[in-house]
Amino acid sequence: MISVEASRLNIDDLRQLWVQLQYNLVSVVICSAILVFGLTVYIMTRPTPVYLVDYACYRPPDELKAPNEKFMTHSRLQGDFDENSLEFQRKILERSGLGEETYVPEAMHFIPPRPSMAAAREEAEQVMYGALDNLFSNTNVNPKDIGVLVVNCSLFNPTPSLSAMIINKYKLRGNIMSFNLGGMGCSAGVIAIDLAKDMLQVNRNTYAVVVSTENITQNWYFGNKKSMLIPNCLFRVGGAAILLSNKSRDRRRAKYKLVHVVRTHKGADDKAFRCVYQEQDDDGKTGVSLSKDLMAIAGGALKTNITTLGPLVLPISEQLLFFATLMAKKLFNAKVKPYIPDFKLAFDHFCIHAGGRAVIDELEKNLQLLPVHVEASRMTLHRFGNTSSSSIWYELAYIESKGRMCRGNRVWQIAFGSGFKCNSAVWEAIRHVKPSRNSPWEDCIDRYPVKLLS
Repeated sequence: MISVEASRLNIDDLRQLWVQLQYNLVSVVICSAILVFGLTVYIMTRPTPVYLVDYACYRPPDELKAPNEKFMTHSRLQGDFDENSLEFQRKILERSGLGEETYVPEAMHFIPPRPSMAAAREEAEQVMYGALDNLFSNTNVNPKDIGVLVVNCSLFNPTPSLSAMIINKYKLRGNIMSFNLGGMGCSAGVIAIDLAKDMLQVNRNTYAVVVSTENITQNWYFGNKKSMLIPNCLFRVGGAAILLSNKSRDRRRAKYKLVHVVRTHKGADDKAFRCVYQEQDDDGKTGVSLSKDLMAIAGGALKTNITTLGPLVLPISEQLLFFATLMAKKLFNAKVKPYIPDFKLAFDHFCIHAGGRAVIDELEKNLQLLPVHVEASRMTLHRFGNTSSSSIWYELAYIESKGRMCRGNRVWQIAFGSGFKCNSAVWEAIRHVKPSRNSPWEDCIDRYPVKLLS
């Protein structure tokens, strides 16, 4: 079309065009400069996509399984618990939602138990190296290509650190940026993902590995305070290793793209701060105490978290309904129940931290979810127990093993932890995701879901 129009121009037309260009040359140059500058700023400041290439969950050996009857027998033979404490533990186990195939550390299988520093290091090595070996095998990534390493473990923080142990084991490069997060509870896995994401924004063309685990060996409670006995009944061995990348070429093989991370911290409130608290009982025995207010505090943290997350993920119709009921309550002081947005319209799958049966029940009720939405959480709790910050990855592996993860599906990982914190991560499936080799559900997925006792 330009050629046709140009062919119609005569000498006078060309002379007139040249005169006009001379008068507008400054404007053309200024507009061009602004356009180039704007494009440059956009390209330099836009967020770098972060891809989840793959992840691996640790599957302990069968000899570490702790059926409920064996658990109670060992607790009785240890001689540390009185009859009231033993009966309390039995009731907790019955109502916990844990099955008969969860795992406890090797040191806890001895009578009496042997919770030494060496045994704790051995547990950490087995879990972290087991998950990482599987991850590197599945992705064919050279460990020396890892530029960022983030490890989170709340209750076991030796010197040298857990991240240093990994660097030594796999001979990672000397300029690796390593971080070791301690004391941050069961939601630290999402915090670790957020930290790795931030590192990938400023370090181009590299890999980040996140290792999420908890260590039980030196954190078993041997006293009789009921609020401190609950973790013994719920927490079990587990861990996960996640490989993230900001390399554009990894999009072709990646499973997910990170969409949002939203973090909420209620630590300014004294009750929230102390609701999950490591302390000594009256006999000087150390453990983690869980407050009776835990579920109410978790509900408040969840409300704050979804208030931030909602506008990022919900369709406009849900946002308008929520805003309308909020304004009605504010302006007219009406006794209007706050509208609970339908998050099922924003997410296809939910990975709710398997902290316990009560946690899952509460979120299912508050978010008005269907049983299928909490199936992965309930089955993970049944098969592996509360594996702390890694539980959301066992749940994601369950969904994949069931063949439910399709291209474009969105996943909401939500976890709670001491402090008190509620953290969310949102992922989008890049393709139809199949389970990776050596999935923790590989030989048992056909048995699930199982029917749980009410």
